[in-house]
Amino acid sequence: MWKKCFTIMGYKSQLVCVHVRCCSGPALPVHRITALQAVHSWSQHFQEKGVSEPELSSHYITAHVLGAKTIESVKKETLSELLSPEDTQQIWRLCAKRLQRLPVQYIIKEWDFRDLTLRMKVPVFIPRPETEELVEIVLSDFKNQTGSLSILEVGCGSGAISLSLLKSLPQLTAVALDQSEDAVNLTKENALSLGLQDRLQLHHLDIFKDAEAVVDHCGGVSAVVSNPPYLFTEDMSSLQPEILCFEDPAALDGGEDGLTVIRQVLILASRILQNNGRLYLEVDPRHPPLIQRWVELHLEELRYVETKHDFNNRARFCILQKKTNKQELQDLD
Repeated sequence: MWKKCFTIMGYKSQLVCVHVRCCSGPALPVHRITALQAVHSWSQHFQEKGVSEPELSSHYITAHVLGAKTIESVKKETLSELLSPEDTQQIWRLCAKRLQRLPVQYIIKEWDFRDLTLRMKVPVFIPRPETEELVEIVLSDFKNQTGSLSILEVGCGSGAISLSLLKSLPQLTAVALDQSEDAVNLTKENALSLGLQDRLQLHHLDIFKDAEAVVDHCGGVSAVVSNPPYLFTEDMSSLQPEILCFEDPAALDGGEDGLTVIRQVLILASRILQNNGRLYLEVDPRHPPLIQRWVELHLEELRYVETKHDFNNRARFCILQKKTNKQELQDLD
């Protein structure tokens, strides 16, 4: 899997998109070339034009055209053989899209998340490696639990979290929602392709406008899991151009302090979770102490359990728990 690319999200002015789309690629070769020559040509061109991850971009696109996931999985003799004119044209066509800063995940229309291969479509948020860690945290907590389990995923995007959990836990049922109809439709498509649709309920809901409907549809779950929009608005301008042009900014921008959506998720979790049920959040590394303080001031139904770090040792995940009653609050104090 491609673990490094696009883990940082980008959002810049509209002028960036206009500039990026004007870039042109190398001319289609007159004579037949090998796959390795195509990889080298496009890696070099991507680097010259400032495209992020130039070698990986060229590797993944070429491998995709050759029917493989990675260039390493293609036989060496195949890489040294002359490409067919059709494959050469396809590589040039797809690499031209990458030159316009279209993320590779959208170009090849799929991406691996843990042990799943998920379909990807513009403008649905592309799952990042950190979110795989979030799933592992939930699975670690669930591994010793017996009987039926249920989760709510807030902001399902491509369905990565819910579908990964459903595949790993046969006793689990899930409810997933998103304010984006594109996201809901893509999650449905991925669930059907993976054969997990029977244990998944999907809802096109806005957690602000449709808060009561969310409670009605999702009450009494064992856990709530969310990778919500958590970027500080002021940070959006410093990030890469790929996301401006193609990913939904509503899946990125968390407001002035990055907590606009997170606060609403906390409020809903306090109403939806079973007693002792847990909320798992992926957040900005600056958020854990802010979330803990806000919950202590505003939500007596929840208690902050712990903060966990990601593979870069950044405070990335918050775990909270629904209290059983007000007496427990007094005991904990």
